[in-house]
Amino acid sequence: MRTLLRWFFLVLTLLLCVSVGSLNVANAQKKVIDLDEEEDGEEEEEDEGPVTAGQMTEEAAQAKRLFDSERWSEAALLLKRVVDGDTNDDAGNRQIAEYHLAVALYRLQFYQASYDIFRRVADKPNHIKFKETLLWLAKLATQLPEPADIIGSVGKYSREQVKRFDNPQQSKLYWQLNYMLGRFKYRDLKFEEAIQLFERVGRGSPYFVKAQFFMGISYVRLRKSVPAVRAFQRIIDAIDEGVEGVEDELRMRDLANLSMARTFYSASTRLDQNNIPTIDEKKLSAAVKYWNLVDVASEYWLDALFEQSWAYFMAGDYPHALGNIHTIQSPYFPNSFYPEADIIRMVIYFTTCQYEDATSLVAKFQKRYEPIAKELEGVLKRFEGEGSEQKFYEFLMDVRDGKGTLSPTIRPIVENALSDRQLLRNVEYVRVLEVEMKRFGKAPSSFKGSPVGADVEDNVGIAKQDAIRRTGVLAKKRYQRNLDELKEHLRSGQKIIVDITNAQRKQLDEEIATGQWTEEDAYEFGQIPADEEHVIWPFNGEYWRDELGYYRQIVHSECGNQ
Repeated sequence: MRTLLRWFFLVLTLLLCVSVGSLNVANAQKKVIDLDEEEDGEEEEEDEGPVTAGQMTEEAAQAKRLFDSERWSEAALLLKRVVDGDTNDDAGNRQIAEYHLAVALYRLQFYQASYDIFRRVADKPNHIKFKETLLWLAKLATQLPEPADIIGSVGKYSREQVKRFDNPQQSKLYWQLNYMLGRFKYRDLKFEEAIQLFERVGRGSPYFVKAQFFMGISYVRLRKSVPAVRAFQRIIDAIDEGVEGVEDELRMRDLANLSMARTFYSASTRLDQNNIPTIDEKKLSAAVKYWNLVDVASEYWLDALFEQSWAYFMAGDYPHALGNIHTIQSPYFPNSFYPEADIIRMVIYFTTCQYEDATSLVAKFQKRYEPIAKELEGVLKRFEGEGSEQKFYEFLMDVRDGKGTLSPTIRPIVENALSDRQLLRNVEYVRVLEVEMKRFGKAPSSFKGSPVGADVEDNVGIAKQDAIRRTGVLAKKRYQRNLDELKEHLRSGQKIIVDITNAQRKQLDEEIATGQWTEEDAYEFGQIPADEEHVIWPFNGEYWRDELGYYRQIVHSECGNQ
């Protein structure tokens, strides 16, 4: 399954899980909306306590003069000596020099090395330059991708410390910091606090739309569908009004509509004490409405059709559900991977007592996907043991470049599994670090051969290796998740066979006991009369692009006709 979101969005997905039994349609469950997957962080350094700065040494004063003259490279060399204690300056002046060194490295465009210093300052609330560092963290957030985890460093600050930027001159900075601190609170599962921070991001901020999105997801996590939908609707309203800072307006509009559809759908189904679903027709209808608003050219259109199929199924509109699946499985989307679509078909056939068709579909499903699951598992086993993260990262890059030894059968499946936006952001982080390392390679030899140059090289190199490791870990998780989902679908198919067997046995017992079948309504779903605005074209095996999304399949219930 494809996950959603660009560099600032993490995967918003809907888990739709079905179990069936005794002719009862089972519930569709909501997939946890997963926007951030956080690795274990480093332990915080112990704060040294407050210090004061006395008289600078002459060498420290010279470093400051070079810094004030914007002679960044020369200043960095001397500032490093002060920081290391080589000049015998006191602790306060060493902290000031540390801050200035981070600024100088930022000016030299060694952003990762600069952040490594600012990160350490942010870990020490008693650092002389703790407050000033917050401003530079906001600047670095525009230079380094999200996996650098600048949000984690902003999370060291309180709302009161952010509030000091709440003035007309620094309003954009204030909004950005509220967004970043809100993201940190969201990541820490403190959704109420996150919402309060997102509410402080003004409409004039380029972070407004992002803040509304995460506000909506926070409300979803709190199971508050009404304010969630309002937040998503504000995204569309803002785009309509020409809000600035939205990188891809069409995509964001589709994502907002998709999010509203998912929110209404998750709120439309409730289970009673016997796990029988109760459907709120108005909310289910609203979900279908918003899925229909996802543009046909959108990257999310097939996701919308697939998820909408579950809604149609829950509403008993089998022709619409099967028509959507017919579109998804058309030749126009050869690389789409929706094995669960066949599960919906199986359940519909089972629900309408078409046991032979359901059994046949399960057999075809198992025949098609069991070898795929086995092949996917075989590839995964190649990446076990020490160093597997690096190897999987190299595998990821080969897949992205169209290389590797994958068979044509599983290549599109693997490509889909390894194409989500969070993973791509991690790949981008590695690229940014490679660019920074190349920039270091072009620096003057006097800088490269100095202690500060050694620090820059070490910081960037270590960050790159860590980013590669994290990317490999994340890619492997994505691959494993898709494999696990496929195996679960295979198990669902087997469960349907058991349910079919039990249902047939029940019918046989009733026939033996009564000599006739229990009367049940026989029904035909999907007869659509032609009118002035509609023409019915029977499907003859040929797909037409302009018919995609409009297919309907007539369904005959065989319950009561056995």
